Amino acid sequence: MNSPGPATTEMAARYFHLFVNRLAYTLQSNKPDLSGKHYYYRPKDGRQLSVQTIREHLSGRLTIGLYALNPKTQRSKWVAIDADYDNALDDLLKLQWELRQDGIEAALEKSRRGGHLWIFADQPLLAQQCRVYIYNLALRLRVPVKGGAGLAEGIEVFPRQDQLRPEEFGNAIRGPLGVHRATGKRYWFYGSDYRLGTQLKYLEGLRKITEAAIVRFIAGLEMPEEFRPKPKIELPPYDPARREFRILDHVVPVRKQAGNYWAQCPSCAQQGRDQSKDNLAISISDPRKYRCWAGCTKEMIRAAVGQPIRIPRGRTA
Repeated sequence: MNSPGPATTEMAARYFHLFVNRLAYTLQSNKPDLSGKHYYYRPKDGRQLSVQTIREHLSGRLTIGLYALNPKTQRSKWVAIDADYDNALDDLLKLQWELRQDGIEAALEKSRRGGHLWIFADQPLLAQQCRVYIYNLALRLRVPVKGGAGLAEGIEVFPRQDQLRPEEFGNAIRGPLGVHRATGKRYWFYGSDYRLGTQLKYLEGLRKITEAAIVRFIAGLEMPEEFRPKPKIELPPYDPARREFRILDHVVPVRKQAGNYWAQCPSCAQQGRDQSKDNLAISISDPRKYRCWAGCTKEMIRAAVGQPIRIPRGRTA
C-alpha cells in the first residue's frame, strides 16, 4: 500500500469543504476499554471542529467522527450509506450503479467490515428529501435496510434522522481517510490511488447532486411506511413498583457510564454480534428508556427476549 504522504493545511481545508456541515464532532479513543472496543466520544471541553483537527485526522494522529445533519438548517452536505454485513459490497455496488443511472457519482470507501458509499451535494440538501430518495431506492433494489421489517442487518443511512432539535447531535460516522484506532489501518476510496492529495482530487471531481435533482427524483414518493419515524410516547413518571416490561430483567449490565447501564443487546446477540456485550444503553434514572447503538429497534429487542411488543386491537403491523 502506498504511503499517504504528508497531510497539509491546504488538504485539511479541502476536506473541511467536502465533509464538514457542522462543527460538532466525535473522537475515537486511542486506547480500548476492557472489552477491547475503541469508543467515540464528544470532546468534553466542547471544542469545535477545526482545520487543524482535520489535519491531525488525516495525519493519523487522531480519528474523528462526523455528523451529517445540521439542526440549524436540517440539511446535509452528504449522504453516507454504511454496510458491514455479508455481501455488503455487492449491495453497495448495486446502489452505486443505480445512482449512476440518475447521474449521481457516488464514492465507494473501504471499511473495516464492508464499505461506505458517499454521495456529495453541490449545496446542503434537506435531510428528509435525501432519506426519502435513498430508502425508496433501496426498497426498489431489494437492498436490506437495518431495522426495516425487523432486519438486524442491512444498510444504515446517514443522516439517520429527518431533523434534529437544536440541542441534539444525531449519529456520527467515522470520518474518511483517517486511521481506524482499532486496526491501525487507513481505508481508502476506490477510484483513485492511495495518496491523500489524489483521493481528495477524486472526491472533488465527482458530479454533485443538486437540490433540483433531488426534488425531481422524489416527486410523488414518500418515506416507506416501515422506515417512518415512530411518534414519541410520553411516559408517566417512572415507578419501580408498576408492573410492566423491564429490560433489566433480561440483560446483565457490564458497566455504568454517562448515566447509562451498558449491556449486550439481545437482538445483536441472536445474530452473533455485540461480542463486547455493550451495544445496549439503558438509562439508569428511567430503565424504560433503552437503545441499541448498533441500530436494533425496540421491537427487535423485545422479540429477542421473548416479550414481543403487543399491537393494540384494531391496529395492524
